[in-house]
Amino acid sequence: MSARLPPAVFIMGPTASGKTALAVHLAERFPLDIVSVDSALVYRGMDIGTAKPDADALARAPHRLLDIRDPDQPYSAAAFRDDALAAMAEIAARGRVPLLVGGTMLYFRTLLKGLDDLPRADPALRAELEAEASARGWPALHAELARLDPVTAARLAPNDAQRIGRALEIIRLTGHPMSAQLARTEAALPYDALQLALIPSDRAVLHRRIAERFDDMLDAGLLDEVRTLRARYDLTPDLPSMRAVGYRQAWACLDGAIDTQTLREQGIAATRQLAKRQLTWLRSWPDAVTLDCLAADLSGQAEAHVRAHLNRA
Repeated sequence: MSARLPPAVFIMGPTASGKTALAVHLAERFPLDIVSVDSALVYRGMDIGTAKPDADALARAPHRLLDIRDPDQPYSAAAFRDDALAAMAEIAARGRVPLLVGGTMLYFRTLLKGLDDLPRADPALRAELEAEASARGWPALHAELARLDPVTAARLAPNDAQRIGRALEIIRLTGHPMSAQLARTEAALPYDALQLALIPSDRAVLHRRIAERFDDMLDAGLLDEVRTLRARYDLTPDLPSMRAVGYRQAWACLDGAIDTQTLREQGIAATRQLAKRQLTWLRSWPDAVTLDCLAADLSGQAEAHVRAHLNRA
């Protein structure tokens, strides 16, 4: 990209890869302001199950786009792009550099390329798809999507109702797979972005981190957090906020559908599947600089890349 564009830095990676800690470290050493790129961290009251940065981290390095929606409100990739661009412009206007950090890869993709060519939601078609799902199950619709748009299907869990429904809706509205339309859509980000991808050299270590973190969430009161959210807001289990990993399992536990041991097992398994999908995105991500998130000198490597990038700006 042209050196005339203002600089930005991305830190992308799977869950439990240490993105937040690295971002805070970098923000304390360079003129960087953090913008969160996470579809769950936008929701107020969802702190434990999202591993939201704690008060100490936020005091050291404030994050934009945290706690900007109630969990009964919708939030989309398009809304994120608008919010992120506004935050980035404000940061750049102050002579600082936006540091975008998170694991919601669709949000990063939308920020880079836009989603302007995709059709708007069609309520009648969505109702038709939901009726099909009630009869056949979302895994069957996921299998249909895998035949029609294998690239998109590979990134989605078989029970990801919202995204499977949207991908099939686009196919039926346009006759073309979403992945092909995204590839054609160009709304270039007006920044020169250094894109750092944290990819573990040993998947087993990441899996251990995931299990340990989920146990910490349970110990910290994940069930009580979801119980409080259900009492405070008009929530249903099909809302995007409550479909987030950990929250949908906690919801099922509170409803008596599963016990706490099953909650733990399913939550860890779902988090591992999320990490797998995030890594699928990252391994084919253009222009990414790959760093081993398990490396002892990760922060030093990241500092060197950021320093070189800012010196070129």
